[in-house]
Amino acid sequence: MKKLLPLLAAAGLAFSFAARAADAPAAGASAPSKAPTAQQSKMKTCNAEAGDRKGDERKAFMKQCLSASKPATQQDKMKSCNADAKTKKLQGDERKAFMKECLSNKPA
Repeated sequence: MKKLLPLLAAAGLAFSFAARAADAPAAGASAPSKAPTAQQSKMKTCNAEAGDRKGDERKAFMKQCLSASKPATQQDKMKSCNADAKTKKLQGDERKAFMKECLSNKPA
């Protein structure tokens, strides 16, 4: 009985390692593809826009394209327009008209 218990424990351990090895992907198999990150998407877009550019011209374009900041949000526009209205000391209907114009036409 004393020899049976360690033998069963060793067998159980061996089976658990075998099961784990069977669940692991093969060494040559690739992992399932994940969704591209924002940076990877940006790189793909910039690469397509670079087109046939070569050498230093391509490097400069890619650097500029990848470092370009994201477009301003509506909240950023609102802050900017508010600051402009305050600088111009607009009030009442003048301020409303200015804000409407500023928020609708100001480029993002």
